[in-house]
Amino acid sequence: MSQMPQLAACPSCEEPLESGDRFCGACGYDLTAVPAPPDDNPTVAVNGAAPRPPSAAASVDWPVAPEVDTSDTPAPVVLPTDIDGRESAGSDSPGVRFDRPAQPSSPPAAPPPPSPAQAPQPAGQVSAEPDEYPLAAPLPPEVPPADPRTADLPTPAAGTKVCVACRAGQVDRDGYCENCGHAQPRERDHMEQELGAVAAVSDRGLRHHRNEDAFTVSSTALSDGSPAVVAIVCDGVSSATRPDEASLAASRAANESLLAALPRGTHPQQAMHDAILAASEAVNSLADRGTPAHEHQPHVNAPACTIVGSVVTPSLLIVGWVGDSRAYWVPVDRSSPPARLTEDDSWAAQMVAAGLMNEAEAYADERAHAITGWLGADAYELEPHTASFKPDRPGVVVVCTDGLWNYAEAAEEMAEVIPPDAADRPLHSAQVLVGHALDGGGHDNVTVAVVPFPAPPQGAGSA
Repeated sequence: MSQMPQLAACPSCEEPLESGDRFCGACGYDLTAVPAPPDDNPTVAVNGAAPRPPSAAASVDWPVAPEVDTSDTPAPVVLPTDIDGRESAGSDSPGVRFDRPAQPSSPPAAPPPPSPAQAPQPAGQVSAEPDEYPLAAPLPPEVPPADPRTADLPTPAAGTKVCVACRAGQVDRDGYCENCGHAQPRERDHMEQELGAVAAVSDRGLRHHRNEDAFTVSSTALSDGSPAVVAIVCDGVSSATRPDEASLAASRAANESLLAALPRGTHPQQAMHDAILAASEAVNSLADRGTPAHEHQPHVNAPACTIVGSVVTPSLLIVGWVGDSRAYWVPVDRSSPPARLTEDDSWAAQMVAAGLMNEAEAYADERAHAITGWLGADAYELEPHTASFKPDRPGVVVVCTDGLWNYAEAAEEMAEVIPPDAADRPLHSAQVLVGHALDGGGHDNVTVAVVPFPAPPQGAGSA
């Protein structure tokens, strides 16, 4: 067994050593790694003879040669205090690096004071949040889109309409926004008007993309000062070009003609006849005279519509019509029978009048609602229908398009639908009738005017 050399000083730090030390007390150098000095008189066993005991000569302090690498540079001495380590409690000190040279030690810097966000937690409370978060540049704030209901939007140019959806795009002639494509609500989709003792309601219905019906209601005075109430209802022919324009032009022209003729003393029945002729001229003027219309161009046809109107005075009821829009009489006393006041210009009506079919058979045919009379440049010879009645009891006149009477065709059915107080609440009654048609399916535009008879004194005056 080799003996540990007896050294007076540490070969590493040259600090004095105590006898028998195995490690330097200053630097911790392993003294057992120092090779023992060679024996000048080694004991060798010869022929199996036991060796002699070692010489009792005093030990010699051998100089220790420093270890060198291939570059002849002495290896640096690394003390335990020079190595950074991670505590078992999990401090944030860096991990061990055994391949770096020792760094001069320096006193630790004082920790910065905790920020308000890092304030110590109360006793017994443990925060689940980490002590620090990596910082990142803040994102620019998002600017929310302007609310079209409150935003200060620019005023549109004169003669233009602004989209009700985006409030930015202009509306084209077809009623769509040029910016977002949103379909704009049309003014004629639903219309209501109440004027004294007469009221009317018109609705687009549930199946049509626009309202092709139109109406006018007004009141005036006859030459003797008695009141007269006027209601005109027109239904655009959908298979024709621009039927909505045709119905609007016809209703306005007929109303203006009646308001001009009745105060001059023209008999109401003659005034109604002349009003239908004026309406026909207004629709004819809408036709495109430069485009030939013939059977080889079915898409080229003149605007067209039907018309029905009534004039109610204190003692007389006048109706006039062309087409299949109708007028009904419903007495206030429902024990008296109601009546239909008009006859349709239709295929079914002609079959019944000619005795070729009964009414049930004719109206069950798919050609039943094909009209044989209308207002328009391509109409047959115009024959306005007029009739005069003198009711002996109060009631109401229901003037309507087929969008209503398709759901209450017989006079008895119409009397069941209209409210009992129709003479006192004409607007409410018109709303109820339109609602009945919509509840039934609303397959067509629906327009109805309710006119009480006789005309009350407050109906005098023009509108």
